[in-house]
This record gives sequence, C-alpha cells and structure tokens, in this order.
Amino acid sequence: MQTDYLIALAVAVVAAVAVTAIIALVFRVVGRKEAWARTLVGLVRVPFRLTLLVGAIWTVNTLFLQTSEEIERLVDFIFRALFIGAATWLVCALLYFFEEVAAARYRIDVRDNRVARRVRTQLRMLRRIGVVVIIICAIGAVLLSIPGAATLGASLFASAGLLSVVAGLAAQSTLANVFAGIQLAFNNALRVDDVVIVETEWGKIEEITLTYVVVHIWDDRRMVLPSTYFTTNPFQNWTRHNSELLGAVEFDLDWRVDPAGMRVELDRIVAQTELWDERVVVLQVTDAVGGFVRVRVLVSAADAPTLFDLRCLVRENLIDWLNTHNPEALPVGRMELRRESARSKAPARTEPAHPVTAPIGLFSGDENAKARAAEFTATIPVQKGSAEER
Repeated sequence: MQTDYLIALAVAVVAAVAVTAIIALVFRVVGRKEAWARTLVGLVRVPFRLTLLVGAIWTVNTLFLQTSEEIERLVDFIFRALFIGAATWLVCALLYFFEEVAAARYRIDVRDNRVARRVRTQLRMLRRIGVVVIIICAIGAVLLSIPGAATLGASLFASAGLLSVVAGLAAQSTLANVFAGIQLAFNNALRVDDVVIVETEWGKIEEITLTYVVVHIWDDRRMVLPSTYFTTNPFQNWTRHNSELLGAVEFDLDWRVDPAGMRVELDRIVAQTELWDERVVVLQVTDAVGGFVRVRVLVSAADAPTLFDLRCLVRENLIDWLNTHNPEALPVGRMELRRESARSKAPARTEPAHPVTAPIGLFSGDENAKARAAEFTATIPVQKGSAEER
C-alpha cells in the first residue's frame, strides 16, 4: 500500500508539472502576438503551478495515505491551509492581471491624461480592496478548518461583517453624495451645459457624476462640488427653461443728465447690433439720492455669453455718448461756501430741453411690458360658490 501511495504521488507531481508546462507553452505562443498573454504568464505562472501541485498532492494523500487518524487529520489540515494560501495567491495575481489589462487601455504618457489618471486610480483602489477582502476570507477559511479554532474563524467573519457596517457609517457622506447624484440625474434641476451661479462664480456645468459636479468657470477654471451641494444649497440656474436673459447696466450720473436723449441713443445702439434679441430695451431712472441720479438700462439677449457682450457694448457706447453729447451729466462732487447775506437770487426755471414723455418701462408702456407685468401680478382665480359649499 505504501508503494501504491508513492507511485500515485509521483504520478500526481509529474501530471501537475506537465499540465502547467503545457499551459505555459500555449500562453507563451499566444504571447508572441498578444501582450495580455505575456502579462498573464508573468503574474500567475508561479501561483498557478503551486496551486495545482498542492491540490494534486492533497488529493493523493486523501485517497492513498493510510496512517493514524491524528496524522491524517494533521496532514489534511496542512495541505488544506497550503492549498488555500496558494489559491489566495493565484486569485490576487489574477486581480493584478485584470488591473494591468484594464489600465493598459488608458495611457498616462500622453499630454491629456486626466481620464487615464482617474481610471488608474480607481482600478488601483478596487484591486487593493479586493486583495484585502480575499486575504481576510482566506484566513477565516483556514481558521474554520481547525476544530479548536472554529469559533475564532467564525468571529473573524463576524468582525468582517461588523467592519463593513462601520465602513458604511464612515462612508455615509459618500453615500449621501451618491443619492444626491441620482437625484440630480432624474429631477432635471441641473443638466450638463446649464449656465449657473455657484459660490458667486459664473460658469457652465461640465460634468455630473454620482458623487460630484464639475463647473467650468468662465475663465477656464474648474470648480468641483459634491453632489449634495446642489441639493442642500440655493444656486442660480440661468438656463432652467430657456437661455434668454435680461441684463442691467447702471450709471450713477449727475442731476443734469438727459434721460430722454440717453434713451434715444440706447435705441440706436441696440438697433445696430446682432447681440440684441429685440425683446427688451428699457432705460429708467431708478434712484435719485445722495447727489447722484441712478440710470438703469435693461437689455435682453439670447444667452448669457451674448448678454455679457451686449452689456459691455451698451456701457461703452453710452459712456462715449455722455462724454460727447452730455458731459454735464458726468458725476461730480460739489461743495459751495457762501455767507448768508451774500445769497443770490435763485435763477429762473427754464423749460426742459425735451418734452415730458412717458417712457416704456419694464412692466408698462407697451404690450410686451404689460405681459411681463401680468406674470407677476395676475389675479389668483377664486372658485365661486355658496358659503355652504365652501
């Protein structure tokens, strides 16, 4: 019986070596054309041979070894632990192989490697987490195979479950961002290419993920915000329903300003540019305190970038008009010192240079302005009925 055991052991070892040699030869041939095959052979050759060899010897010992029960139990435990260790090594090597194959598609030796660096970082973290989980499971499986340490192995698995609970509690902010990202993806409050104002910065939504949102600021900076920011903080979405916008240009001018003449010049400016969408053009005196008159100009444009350029154009041309045609309207600081006895007689009032007009306002003056006013002042409909019915 001992001779049969030795013969079976030798056959098992030779068979294991032959199988590993044949498989290695096949992958080497494939590796001449495929890089992934060369990577696989380099990473898993040793752990695969060891796993196959230990498994073959363990099988022979189980079938042909005839000895005392204590020795058989000890040998069985040793080979079981060796097989679990070799298999763990093989699985970890396969994880490294899958990481290498996936990372090979994302090169970092190029100029624009932002995506490649992000993917490689994610793959590395997943591989490390997988290796830790596999090793913990392997140690628990070995301990469970020891009769006296079965409780310890079970407690190790229980501690792994407890660790997952603790990790879940520690990662609750990350989970909150994930749920916020899902909410943003489906509630249509924020979309890619929306123009927004966040943290006093004007920009465009460039990327929305499950955990964060990237805002492309107008000066080519990127602001990265957690998804929960957009579900817990107010922000301005300038393209929620459409891209048309109103923009204001304000001037603090002297009391001698000519609003009517300024209004005529404004109409001439917007009529000569394609930036104006022909919806709104309004000039109003909105304040007159503190020694200055505040003149506000409202214009409309098709989108936010066009509106910005239109406001700059209107501001520049009106400044030029004020300097050329109404220089007395430029803001000045006045200080007059005189004695009470030297008061001069107040000058006689003259007729204004322009007749009193009723200019078109933002909410009055023409049909479009009245329509805008109706959006904010429309009467709330009340259902009529008897007191008993109500």
